[in-house]
Amino acid sequence: MRHISERSIEGLLTASGAITSITILLITIFLFREGAGLFSSPSVESGYGLYVHSSNRINTLSPTEIKEIFDAEITDWSTLGVHEGEIEVFRFEEIFNLYDEEEFGEDYQLLPRKLEGKIAESPDIIAFLPDKYAPRGKSVRRLSSGDISLEQFFAGKEWLPTSTPSPLFGLLPLILGTLLVSIVAIIIALPLGIGVAVYLSELANRRTKQFMKPMIELLAGIPSVVYGFFGLVVLVPIVQKTFSLDVGETALAGSLILAIMALPTIITVAEDAMSNTPRAIREASLALGASQWQTIYKVIIPYSASGISASVILGIGRAIGETMAVLMVTGNAAVITFSLFDSVRTIPATIAAELGEAPSGGAHYQALFMLGCILFVITMIMSIASEIISKKQPNRGI
Repeated sequence: MRHISERSIEGLLTASGAITSITILLITIFLFREGAGLFSSPSVESGYGLYVHSSNRINTLSPTEIKEIFDAEITDWSTLGVHEGEIEVFRFEEIFNLYDEEEFGEDYQLLPRKLEGKIAESPDIIAFLPDKYAPRGKSVRRLSSGDISLEQFFAGKEWLPTSTPSPLFGLLPLILGTLLVSIVAIIIALPLGIGVAVYLSELANRRTKQFMKPMIELLAGIPSVVYGFFGLVVLVPIVQKTFSLDVGETALAGSLILAIMALPTIITVAEDAMSNTPRAIREASLALGASQWQTIYKVIIPYSASGISASVILGIGRAIGETMAVLMVTGNAAVITFSLFDSVRTIPATIAAELGEAPSGGAHYQALFMLGCILFVITMIMSIASEIISKKQPNRGI
């Protein structure tokens, strides 16, 4: 009977592990499948096209050029290497200002002909029109839009998913914002975390350690939205007043709140690594005449270097993957900046802010999943690095 019970428990544990592994695998496959769909999406808004006069020699336009044309930043065709002439931007809804409703016929059957006439009389026009009413006369030519490319996504400098007629999915401002906030947070948290870990492991008495360690570990369980609210109410006004800024929602505020959130992880893992230093090594150092501080920074810290390194990597992983707190205090401006006093946007904050508004299956939806793929790869690398470092044998030649 006992043997049957043990085999049953073993089978349940095996099944549980298998189900968990399969679930993670399926989630990963789903994530990358949805994200990869971005690169088969048209660079112009789905269901629409760009039309020019047949005499116009332009063949293709990049999403950035399309945006600059429709934002009146490029106003002459000569800027794009074709004939001289002022660009006339025409949007579909403008046709209803040129004709009465009756002139379009029943069910708008004459609308394509009216659009064709408008383009035929304007050699410098570029029209953004729905495919449903696309003109097909000899005087009209549709520009080839192509699909969103890897270069446009990974090297793009603008994140404007709602821009029309061509949305911009540029990763650079998001990845730079994520790295800026996370790196500065670790620079702030690392010395504080290691200092507290040294104090708890080597200097604090037993009663103090028994009180402080559970309190520090409790900080890791506080919901991130609470940290975000604290940052918005307390840290943001302090940053704004201290540095005389127009707004306090900046990369610096995000770095400070992330540093606070990373501290419990760094302190706990580093303190455990230091506490595992064999007592014989400590006593040998003291017996040779080393002071307590010399023993700490010449013996204990080098011996537990792998555990301390793992704590740093786990802290970075926590900072990079954080969502709500960063969303609330960084200002969410998708711009390329290297200043801590500017607003930034991170990858997790972008996913959280926009996923609910992105149409399912559209390019915006797929771009957010691709951001999730990038975040998944970054955190996976961090986890693997932490696992490898933590398994390294400490230096026993001290």
